[in-house]
Amino acid sequence: MSIKSIIFAVALLCASTPSHADDSLYQELGGQAGISQLMETFVLEIASDDRIIHHFEKTDIERLHRLLTEQVCVIAGGPCEYTGEDMVTVHTGMNITRAEFNALVEDLMTAMEQEEVPVTTQNRLLAALAEMHSEVVGL
Repeated sequence: MSIKSIIFAVALLCASTPSHADDSLYQELGGQAGISQLMETFVLEIASDDRIIHHFEKTDIERLHRLLTEQVCVIAGGPCEYTGEDMVTVHTGMNITRAEFNALVEDLMTAMEQEEVPVTTQNRLLAALAEMHSEVVGL
């Protein structure tokens, strides 16, 4: 095996293995307490958004808050475990449009502004969450 093959294999392994060693985003969001507060503000934004509230009419709001907090904590590199179902399972049959997804992102951005999350941290979180687009829209 050549040195190039070894380097490529190591790079591929590192890219596909989730790393929780970098918890800087988790720390920037204020840890567990900060993420929980942000998700509370986010849920309140969703509740007042006529563009998407119909998707949440039968939702247990406390459970939604808990699962969003867990999920963002994991995505941010925190020491949490997400206990909900995968995004495809949750969103299949909801027929969420790109416009509705964008409205949800706008609500998150508003919540982050209200919680005074720095713009660089907002961008890092949004970039991490953007990967879920295909697991939510049009299913």
